[in-house]
Amino acid sequence: MSPGEDGDARRTSPGGRSGEAPPDGGAARSSGIADRYREVRARVDAACERVGRNPTDVTLVAVSKTHPAQAVREAFAAGARDFGENYAQELAAKRTELADLAGQARWHYIGRLQRNKAKLVAGHVALVHAVDSVDLAVELGKRAGAAGQAVLLAVNLGGEDTKGGVTETAARELARAIAKTDNVRLEGLMTLPPPSDDPAAVRPIFDALAALRDRLRDDLGIPLPVLSMGMSSDFEVAIAAGSTHVRIGTAIFGERTVGPVPG
Repeated sequence: MSPGEDGDARRTSPGGRSGEAPPDGGAARSSGIADRYREVRARVDAACERVGRNPTDVTLVAVSKTHPAQAVREAFAAGARDFGENYAQELAAKRTELADLAGQARWHYIGRLQRNKAKLVAGHVALVHAVDSVDLAVELGKRAGAAGQAVLLAVNLGGEDTKGGVTETAARELARAIAKTDNVRLEGLMTLPPPSDDPAAVRPIFDALAALRDRLRDDLGIPLPVLSMGMSSDFEVAIAAGSTHVRIGTAIFGERTVGPVPG
């Protein structure tokens, strides 16, 4: 499962109002990122209010994968604090380039992670969103050490062979194993629904993840407060279903950079 894909086949146009020019002279793009972040945050807040939730209970993860560090700075200046990356080496490079934001910006690893790249992620991110094997959990715990690493169990509820994540049936056994892994804290679940032009069509997937979380919470006796679900095309529906973390890329940063990226 690769939750950083943002899941929205209908790309959002960069758009945005013009504003003061950033250092690189890209006025339109700079103001576009800031405006789009604020617009998305306002939509998140409104979606929470419609269903009687506190907007502070939903974390907006700005998916910055393949976008330059300058784009992260622009979103940060607009109020973003949580940023999602899909590639371990790109994450490491951005953490170095944006070292002055350490302690303020929070990084999330939202892609499928290879065990041999765990050292670039463990202990360096607030949350690893897509753990789907005991081996990966063990490696993350080993690399994180006593500081520990918060993780989510990735669940493939759409039955898509092209995506990672465990089945609903296998989730209980794996959740129990991860919860017992040294230096790893299982915080909740993540899912990525099948693509759809109708946000309402994926609501059953979100409801199923919330119900699964509730069952696992009762079975395992651990809180599991986090539900990572919802992207540019469906995050308002996900919030109505109980999402605590929405992963928004295109609607904030515009089209992704085309070309090879570090793994």
